[in-house]
Amino acid sequence: MSEQRTLASVAYDSKRKTTRREQFLQEMDAVTPWAALEALVRPHYAVAGNGRRPLPLATMLRIYFLQQWFDLADPAAEDMLYDSESMRRFARIELGEDRVPDETTILTFRHLLERHQLTAQMFAAVNTLLSERRLLLKAGTLVDATIIAAPSSTKNATKTRDPEMKQTRKGNPWYFGMKLPIGTDRRGVIHSVVTTHAAAAAITQLPYLLHGQETTLHGDKAYDKAEDKLQWELSGGRYLVNKSGPRTTYKDAINRTRSKTRARVEHAFHVIKRVFGFTKVRYRGLVKNTVRAYAACALANLFRMRVDLRAYQLQHQGT
Repeated sequence: MSEQRTLASVAYDSKRKTTRREQFLQEMDAVTPWAALEALVRPHYAVAGNGRRPLPLATMLRIYFLQQWFDLADPAAEDMLYDSESMRRFARIELGEDRVPDETTILTFRHLLERHQLTAQMFAAVNTLLSERRLLLKAGTLVDATIIAAPSSTKNATKTRDPEMKQTRKGNPWYFGMKLPIGTDRRGVIHSVVTTHAAAAAITQLPYLLHGQETTLHGDKAYDKAEDKLQWELSGGRYLVNKSGPRTTYKDAINRTRSKTRARVEHAFHVIKRVFGFTKVRYRGLVKNTVRAYAACALANLFRMRVDLRAYQLQHQGT
C-alpha cells in the first residue's frame, strides 16, 4: 500500500462513525495469523521477473478472505474494491496509487489455492494456533452436518445438474446439493471437516470427524448406532448421541439434556451460513466447493475465538 494518501482517503479518516463492516475487518485483521498463512502460499505464488509483476501476496490473500466473509464472486470482489474504502484499506490498496486486481487476477489466485489445496493447510494452521493458545478443547467432540444447496435447474450450458451433487429428503422437503459434516469441540470450534454429496448418510462420515482423543461424543439421532455405542463404552468413553427409535417420555428427556451440549455445533454453522453467507455452492463439483468449505471453517474458528485471541495478544504484548 502506497504511503501517499489521496484526498478521499484523508477525508475518510476524519469521519465520525466506525461502521460495523470496519469493526469486523479490524477485528479479523488483528487475530488472523497472516505470517503463517502467507508462508503456506508463498512457495506456490508467482515471483517478479516472469512476465507482469505480480501483486503483493498479502493483498491477494486478504481479497480472498473478503470473498469468503462477504460471499463475493470474482467480479463482485473487483467491484467492491472500487466501491468500498474499508475493503481497500483491509486489502492494503490505495486507490489512485496501487493497482486494483481485476477479476481474472482474483480468479487466478483462487485457482492457485484450489490446485494446491492450500485452504486445508490454512485450516490446520489456524487450529494449530488455537491449540497453542489453549482455545481448542480435546476432551469431547460434537458432530453434525448441514446441507449447502446447489442449483437444481437444468437451464444451463450443459442442460444437466451438477453430477457430483445429489438430492436428499429432510422432513418433507427435498434438497439438492452437498453436505458439510463437521466435528467440533464442546464450544463449537471446528476441528474436522468433510464434504460429500447431500444423499450420503451422516453416520458414514463419523470416523473422519474424530481426532482420536475424545472422551465423549455428542451427535443427533442420525449418528445413533448400537455397535458404535458398545465400542465407545468398552473403550471407556461416554457415548452421548441422541437416542433414536420410537419416542418415549424418558427418551425425550435424555435427548433434551444431551441437546443442550450438542446444539453448540450449530454455532459454527450459524457463522458459516448466516454470517458469511455460504448457503449455496458457487462452483460445480465437490473439489472447488471443498476448498471454499475449508476456508470458511478456518475463518469461522477465528471469528468465534476473536475475543479470546485478542485478549491473549494484549496479555502477551511486549513479552
